[in-house]
Amino acid sequence: MRWSKSQTVSDFNYNTDGYEGDGAEDGKSQDGSETLPYIDESPTVSPQLCTPRGPDGEMVSPTPPESLLQGGGIEKGLEMKKLVLSGFLASEEIYINQLEALLLPMRPLKATATTSQPALTVKQVETIFYKIQDIFEIHKEFYDALLPNIRHWDEKVTVGHLFQKLASQLGVYKAFVDNYKVALETAEKCSQANSQFQEISENLKVKGPKDSKDCTSTVTMEALLYKPIDRVTRSTLVLHDLLKHTPKDHPDFPLLQDALRISQNFLSSINEEIDPRRTAVTTPKGEARQLVKDGFLAEVSESSRKLRHVFLFTDLLLCAKMKKTSAGRHQQYECKWYIPLAGLTFQTLEESDSCHSIQVLPEHEIEEMKIKISLLKSEIQKEKKAPKGQNRVERLRKKMNEQESWLLLHSPTIPFRLHNKHGKSYLFLLSSDYERSEWRESIQKLQKKDLQACVLSSVELQVLTSSCFKLRTVHNIPVTSNKDDEETPGLYGFLHVIVHSAKGFEESANLYCTLEVDSYGYFVSKAKTRVFRDTTEPQWNEEFEIELEGSQFLRILCYEKCYDKSMLNKDDNEIVDKIMGKGQVQLDPQTVQSKNWHMDVIEMNGIKVEFSMKFTSRDLSLKRTPSKKQSGVFGVKINVVTKRERSKVPYIVRQCIEEVEKRGIDEVGIYRISGVATDIQALKTAFDTNTKDILVMLSDMDINAIAGTLKLYFRELPEPLLTDRLYPAFMEGISLSDPAAKENCMMHLLRSLPDPNLMTFLTLLEHLKRVAEKEPLNKMSLHNLATVFGPTLLRPSESESTKGLNITSASDIWSHDVMAQVQVLLYYLQHPPISFAELKRNTLYFSTDV
Repeated sequence: MRWSKSQTVSDFNYNTDGYEGDGAEDGKSQDGSETLPYIDESPTVSPQLCTPRGPDGEMVSPTPPESLLQGGGIEKGLEMKKLVLSGFLASEEIYINQLEALLLPMRPLKATATTSQPALTVKQVETIFYKIQDIFEIHKEFYDALLPNIRHWDEKVTVGHLFQKLASQLGVYKAFVDNYKVALETAEKCSQANSQFQEISENLKVKGPKDSKDCTSTVTMEALLYKPIDRVTRSTLVLHDLLKHTPKDHPDFPLLQDALRISQNFLSSINEEIDPRRTAVTTPKGEARQLVKDGFLAEVSESSRKLRHVFLFTDLLLCAKMKKTSAGRHQQYECKWYIPLAGLTFQTLEESDSCHSIQVLPEHEIEEMKIKISLLKSEIQKEKKAPKGQNRVERLRKKMNEQESWLLLHSPTIPFRLHNKHGKSYLFLLSSDYERSEWRESIQKLQKKDLQACVLSSVELQVLTSSCFKLRTVHNIPVTSNKDDEETPGLYGFLHVIVHSAKGFEESANLYCTLEVDSYGYFVSKAKTRVFRDTTEPQWNEEFEIELEGSQFLRILCYEKCYDKSMLNKDDNEIVDKIMGKGQVQLDPQTVQSKNWHMDVIEMNGIKVEFSMKFTSRDLSLKRTPSKKQSGVFGVKINVVTKRERSKVPYIVRQCIEEVEKRGIDEVGIYRISGVATDIQALKTAFDTNTKDILVMLSDMDINAIAGTLKLYFRELPEPLLTDRLYPAFMEGISLSDPAAKENCMMHLLRSLPDPNLMTFLTLLEHLKRVAEKEPLNKMSLHNLATVFGPTLLRPSESESTKGLNITSASDIWSHDVMAQVQVLLYYLQHPPISFAELKRNTLYFSTDV
């Protein structure tokens, strides 16, 4: 096992006895093969050993206290903290019982070691049970001190000192880990030599928790000896969760931080330890073949995309397909191909452009699938509350899993090509440059070692492929339906990020950063700083607004810009910019949802990038706040602006549209890629103060900033362009199924708009159609543009937004409101040209053939 301080809660699965929750016995899978025990950090773990299960066999989490459902802020955080501690305490009791079960045979074995007929020698006993007594005493003392704090809980309770002390005793675990391999080998030899010891080692009795009716379970000694290895990772993850739900001014916060620092340092120090349980077979050089990295990737095979599980071992890369056995109960892998790392190469720059074109689905198909998934999520939430809705929930979950898997397969577009020494090529598609860089770096790091070419026999290949099931670190396809309901759904709204500066570069270079966030199981690039030329300390100080759709992570990649056209990469026909460093931070809702900026530093390959971020929920980001001064244009009613300007369409709208059509209509991602916030604010001020130099500013400004200014203008109108009053009618009109009725209704609604609103809307509509005509270049379809502008132009008033809706989460709001708003704008974008004069003259506008 690789210990990793970067593992997160979602990396683990467990029920409260610490083993797989799929009906497997301890250390054995359903087909009898050995499995690894997995753990989780769900804060709502039942303190019972026998976790309650629903009719489908799934674990049922206890209902959180009412105060947690209704409350917020500090009280909610401390209530969550208590839940985390309660779950951890329950698992501590089980862990202590497991250690006690190991100690039970140790004492008689030690006592008989000096007799005439010993089962084991004293040295063998000390080797097998090395440090178990010390670990038991440490955790018994910890448990006894923590228990009264949970029983007599209040917001002033402190437990940080207990975790600090626990962390300070990790040296005992280091000694245990160093001896672990020898302990297993000794136990195995003793079992083969002594049937009495074999009987003991295969039938150890573990007591259940005090409250459990099922008092004991039978476990093997090998499985129990593995428990301490899992435990440190478990404790570290719990510290992450405790810190998340502990206010910074609470006395516990610095103590828990210190405990986490000690634990992470400990994990880092033993990260390279090889765990024999994770070793499959040996390499040609006789070394242990170890799994280094694995994950689900989309492979292009025979002109179609296939989802593969790829395993990188110390000397080879194996591509496998998940399959089910005939019994249908247990998953297995089938090897599709493997490449020895000694003969693996990447696409070289000198090669001729022999790459076949990659089939990419139209953007609107991807967006439509997102809409379906969002609506399914909303439906699942409703059914959960309905009586006897569980069966329907399972059907909906299955359907959502299929749709999310489809999205995961068809969304990635970044090519990652591999070649073997015979010239055979393999192509994967990844969702981000970050991911491609990680795989490339992991392979190149292993290739620096003295690797020998390996050829596996069919038996060896079968053994290695079979071992993948227990060796894998990524167990599930990264889709929402594989997550527990208690896991964070991610953030919906807008993340404001300022990329300040970077330092740590050894030589001057042309440097820039890109920002990626996760969405629907994969990462997408959302923003890019300017290139800061010829420097070792770039000072970007650029702010971006990034839309989040259930996002949990922000990634920052730092690049060196390459202007040498001889470096054309045949993978994607682009000049290759060198990744200087990359890093990732978790978007902790508690940290980023405060009104203040949160400053942070990402360290990457010796480079430090300083940035700040804050989050605005979708509700707040689209809230209209009228301007107090009527002299400007932002936040001022549109009829006031047009009357003052004596124009039919506000000057700001006309100028931004003109500039975008002049030099931004071919720009990839126009209106979707964020402009620099400071540039947008400068333009906002210029328009508000009617600066004479506005045209010069527009011609000099980055085009994404101009596009962002136009979007900001519509977002800051005191009421949306299509008005609060007409919002319910637009929602009803778009849902009509009869084409003639829909046409009549939608045209009548346009006619009902005030003239300045209607003229501005029609002007924007024709502009967006012209942008979409350039979709082959700018990748912005009508659907993309409707997704960007729909929620800005059409928005319910606060009283309307929740009327008649059972909204429980941000994703519900996204499903109920935003999807319909997108459909309204898309309807008008797909409609033949609409004339203001014709619209006003005709009571019944275009006739519709049905």
